[in-house]
Amino acid sequence: MDWQSESPELWAFLESLHRGEILSGTVVAIERFGVFVALDDGPDHPTLPGVGFIVVPELSWRHIDALTDVVEIGQRVSCEFLQFDTFNAEARLSLKALQPDPFQAFADRTVVGQELRGTVDRVLPIGVLVHVADGVVGLVPSREYEGRLPAISPSEDFEAGEEIAVFVTEIERPQRRVFLSRSEAVPREGVELPM
Repeated sequence: MDWQSESPELWAFLESLHRGEILSGTVVAIERFGVFVALDDGPDHPTLPGVGFIVVPELSWRHIDALTDVVEIGQRVSCEFLQFDTFNAEARLSLKALQPDPFQAFADRTVVGQELRGTVDRVLPIGVLVHVADGVVGLVPSREYEGRLPAISPSEDFEAGEEIAVFVTEIERPQRRVFLSRSEAVPREGVELPM
């Protein structure tokens, strides 16, 4: 669809927005792929529930199981404008951009070698994900278990919800990743966290 000619008022509104601008509106639809927002100052969208759209990763800094854990229909929200999606003629928004990042606060107060208490979140083939702070999950790589006799897998050693002691081996601020060890160990090499 040629939005520019089919809906010139909508196109002009979206072109007038600037990255970083704060927009307010009402949540009008929640889909598995994101949330539609009817913007206070924007026109109606001819085919979508709202002119604003928040993709799932932009809803919260924390892992969420259900979008309704973060927003609900009819809720008023303020979001940061990210970009003009010209294909769908919508304003891409971020709810989390206006919230403090719990990872940065964690990284400010945590050092490599520090012992933490955490709760096992999930056990994966690459290792064990451990919830170490509000909104922060770190990885104990499975390579810690390789070469042990008898050979065990992390799933045999850990159970979701179990509280364990871990040591911080590396903090990667730009990637927002924390690597952990069950014992004081050298920093990890070449392990990728799932996104």
